[in-house]
Amino acid sequence: MASFKVTGGKKLQGEIIPQGAKNEALQIICAVLLTKEPVTIHNIPAIRDVIALIDLLGDMGVKLTHLSETSVRFQADDVNLSYLEMESYKTKAASLRGSVMMLGPLLARFKKGRIPRPGGDKIGRRRLDTHFLGFERLGAKFDFDPEDGGFYKVDASNLKGTYMLLDEASVTGTANVLMAAVLAEGTTTIYNAACEPYLQQLCKMLVRMGANISGIGSNLLTIEGVSELNGTEHTMLPDMIEIGSFIGMAAMTQSELTIKNCSVPDLGVIPAVFQKLGIKLEIRGDDIFVPAQDHYEIETFIDGSMLTVADAPWPGFTPDLLSIVLVTAIQAKGTVLIHQKMFESRLFFVDKLIEMGAQIILCDPHRATVVGMNRHIQLRGIRMTSPDIRAGVSLLIAAMSANGVSIIDNIEQIDRGYQHIDTRLNAIGAEIIRL
Repeated sequence: MASFKVTGGKKLQGEIIPQGAKNEALQIICAVLLTKEPVTIHNIPAIRDVIALIDLLGDMGVKLTHLSETSVRFQADDVNLSYLEMESYKTKAASLRGSVMMLGPLLARFKKGRIPRPGGDKIGRRRLDTHFLGFERLGAKFDFDPEDGGFYKVDASNLKGTYMLLDEASVTGTANVLMAAVLAEGTTTIYNAACEPYLQQLCKMLVRMGANISGIGSNLLTIEGVSELNGTEHTMLPDMIEIGSFIGMAAMTQSELTIKNCSVPDLGVIPAVFQKLGIKLEIRGDDIFVPAQDHYEIETFIDGSMLTVADAPWPGFTPDLLSIVLVTAIQAKGTVLIHQKMFESRLFFVDKLIEMGAQIILCDPHRATVVGMNRHIQLRGIRMTSPDIRAGVSLLIAAMSANGVSIIDNIEQIDRGYQHIDTRLNAIGAEIIRL
């Protein structure tokens, strides 16, 4: 298990370019299974989850041509479906939550799919009902046999378009059902569909491949099934979670930072939420400039009541950045309530922040109140463990702003979502050693 040794108190200076979007990459890469023609994808993040998914496709027989570290040409013209029965498939797919999004393309093109219970962050229950209920509405037959190694098996020999109202606006659930529907017979209507930029990107890519999708960007998608899809070329958005992480990092470390190529129109309310914490930032074309700030003060609501930052489906605030907002508020002036609605275990890392000296009240598994210290007291370096991707980077931000040296264990979790994060931050002034 690798660790980071972080020397705190170092100010950052310069420019940083966000990686490609992790949450877009997993569904876009699975979509290459929908066609036998070549699909070239650019701006792929070089992170553990994405690399593992690409390797898994390669094991299935998808031809991979690595054009650069961030560009790959895929061709799924000779997929080996018997690999789905092998033990190595079970092991690899079970360790990667994104592997569930192979099901939609497999059902659409090959009429069957098989996947073990997928892994991922330990952040509470993350049910897959939306995926499978959507497949069943299209006519697929679903079976889960815990005695057969915990495999989900789906037969989709006769997929037909239908109307469905999703039980939740799940991004991965919408993406999976959408990919199954593009080759289904007839018209599929998906209401309460997720409409995040990542889902919009998938829709636009599928349309370029020959799919017939209307309502892109809304929560009502209409898909007219087609008989086959063609190849295409696709460039992924920058990762909005990295962009938000860098904004919070700059504020906490009193650093001047320019975040390049942010695709600002696709960030939604993210810049505004950090501005509510009192963080100054300037939009310069497609870049975000964060000046060095000695102090930043949390806003209140119009009636003077305490600010609440909560997650919500797009265009609301993404749950993946609540951990970053929480840690950034530690050195603000004022108080904020963080309300994590979607996952009941994502705030449990705050005990480490409290040990570092933060003033935080964990109200329950979903809510934490942060009493900002306005830099009157600095955090102190400690040894801690990264429980999930976003908490890991939040702890890294805390360590970078603290007095002394911190050790962060289990950094494989951070590597799952942030490519070469130590190298990139060291290049602009951080002191992070990989042990």
